[in-house]
Amino acid sequence: MSTIAIADQQRTATPDVRTRLRITRRGRIVLTTLAALPVFLVVALSVLNGGQASAGDSSRAGVPVHFETVTVEPGETLWQLAEETAPQADPRDFVQDVVSLNALEGSTLQAGEQIAIPAKYTAGD
Repeated sequence: MSTIAIADQQRTATPDVRTRLRITRRGRIVLTTLAALPVFLVVALSVLNGGQASAGDSSRAGVPVHFETVTVEPGETLWQLAEETAPQADPRDFVQDVVSLNALEGSTLQAGEQIAIPAKYTAGD
């Protein structure tokens, strides 16, 4: 029985040691930096490659666009310009092509403005 009593005393003699993980201020900074680094890299790469994505339609990349330039008269609209320049074409297609080619925000024009007209409308298709 004495051997059992010794074994019991040894188990109870050592207190249960529980260690808590404590992160210092420097450790929090390092962990935050390591977590934010991949996010920063992804954002930086997307910003740097963003200009290529907005350069134009990839299906037409490398294809030159031919156009003629027209000066807008006072009160003239894109619809009127479509009827005068390309009466055989659908005016909606003409307006969309001119807006895309000239990177216009809308379909409004100002007098004296130089507008590029795609050559397919002026070549007499």
